[in-house]
Amino acid sequence: MLCAVYKTKKKSGMFLYVPEKAKFDEVPEALMNQFGHPELVMMLPLDKRERLGTVDKQKLITALTEQGYYLQMPPKEENLLESHRVSLGLAPKADEKNDG
Repeated sequence: MLCAVYKTKKKSGMFLYVPEKAKFDEVPEALMNQFGHPELVMMLPLDKRERLGTVDKQKLITALTEQGYYLQMPPKEENLLESHRVSLGLAPKADEKNDG
């Protein structure tokens, strides 16, 4: 199975997979409006790949065959300030009155 992978300029790390190049008929209009103008990243032969980075290959294939598309969201960004505060033994968020 071959699929097309598209990126958006609106959100880094967000990708839209469709079963054929420029085949967006099954993608909901609201999603396409939020995604913006899709930019082709690559054509991806799924049968020749063991791993697909962070995407579960079987979930991708299932979504492509059942829904007609798969949306890969970017990983949740870690809040470095909160992580640093926790490492110092502080609460994750500053209490404006006491902690500043």
